[in-house]
This record gives sequence, C-alpha cells and structure tokens, in this order.
Amino acid sequence: MTSELIVFLVLALISVAAALGMLLSQNAVYSALFLVLNFVTVALFYLLLGAPFIAMSQITVYAGAIMVLFLFVIMLLGVENLKPAQALAWQKPLAIVLALGLALEALYLIFTRAQISGVTLAPDASANSMESLRNMALTLFNQYLLPFEITSILLLAAMVGVIALARQEKAKS
Repeated sequence: MTSELIVFLVLALISVAAALGMLLSQNAVYSALFLVLNFVTVALFYLLLGAPFIAMSQITVYAGAIMVLFLFVIMLLGVENLKPAQALAWQKPLAIVLALGLALEALYLIFTRAQISGVTLAPDASANSMESLRNMALTLFNQYLLPFEITSILLLAAMVGVIALARQEKAKS
C-alpha cells in the first residue's frame, strides 16, 4: 500500500462519514457544518489528483462563500425554532419514483456513454504552470465575466431577501 492510497482511504472514510452526518443530523446548523467538512475532503481529493487550483476554488467558493451564506440564512431565520411541517401523502411515493428515474438515467448514461477513449496523459512537466494558470484566469474573467457578475448579484439579492423576511417575521412577533 502506498501512502497516497492510505491518505485516499482515510479521506474517503471521512467524506462518507461527513455525508452521512449531514443527512442524519437533526440540527440544520450541524448538517451545514458536516457539509463544510465534506467540501474540505473533496478539496483534499483534488490536491491528491494534482489540481491545486480546483482545490482552492472548492474551498473558497463552496466552503467559504456559499456555506457561510447557508449558515447565515439558517441562523438568521431560526430554522431550528420552526414547527415541523406535515408531509403530504403523495410526497413520499413521488420522491421514490423520481429517485428511481434518476438512478435509471444514471445507469443508462454510465453504460451507454462510458467508452474508453485511450490513455490519459499527465500534464507536461516542462510546461510553465503559472502560464497555464494565467491563461485560465484570463479565460474565466474575459469570456465568463457575465456569469460571475450575475451569480454575485443573485447571492446579494438572496442575502437582502433573507434580511427582509427575517425583519418581517420579527415585526409580526
């Protein structure tokens, strides 16, 4: 067993345990924190695969920005103090049918589209990694600037909406 395999197995165990903790947790805040742990383990998987830029993006975007927003919304709205809603009779059968449909679709795509296309080559060691990062950044911020801006405006609008909803709830109380 190589050291990379041991690290992978430990990270896989932590990732699966964090995912189960997120799903089984009764507390929404703890569930969000388990999700952050899962995001961190995924970032470590990216580091093992030799993709430090994607790993740092994973930490910055998901564990940093989006999860802070989730925790902010959960704590601001006080989700833990809400009464549990009654599930409707048709929700569980519909969820089972949709989950089976998704599983069948995934199996279909795996078996029909999975074709071995050849050997994947490692990046050229002689290539300047800073130059490739520079090219990636230029592409992201030149060709895809509008999606970044729209996403930031949507996140800002969501935060303002949460604050407005929380103030209305407190005013009614």
